[in-house]
Amino acid sequence: MAEIKTQPTKVSVTDFINSIDDREKRSDARNVAAMMRRATGKRARMWGTSIVGFGTYHYKYASGREGDFFLTGFSPRKQALTVYIMAGFSRFDRLIKKLGKHKKGKSCLYVKRLADVDQGVLEQLINESVKFMRKNYETW
Repeated sequence: MAEIKTQPTKVSVTDFINSIDDREKRSDARNVAAMMRRATGKRARMWGTSIVGFGTYHYKYASGREGDFFLTGFSPRKQALTVYIMAGFSRFDRLIKKLGKHKKGKSCLYVKRLADVDQGVLEQLINESVKFMRKNYETW
């Protein structure tokens, strides 16, 4: 069975965030990191080369495939800040409606700048996702 490509690394999260050229993106990354640290109580860890993850959960699919992944995380990509809401969005409609300018995928929230969204709502969304994951998965 193929192993998941995105694995935790020993790369410094501080060095990664400090290497972000755009000052506003760097500041946004620090602010989202603080939100995720408060939500999880966990220290940041690099997953792969460009994802900052917090905490870990264990998943197991009906097919028998299983593994570990970060509980919540983000990646300061060129086009947008990608925030990983691992619980997905279907249960968070009321928060999404109040969030502000964004796009979303299955569990990815894309935000150009934190200034485009209500940061209190974003933090609440992260908190609610983490609570859901802890209730429904083995986490650490």
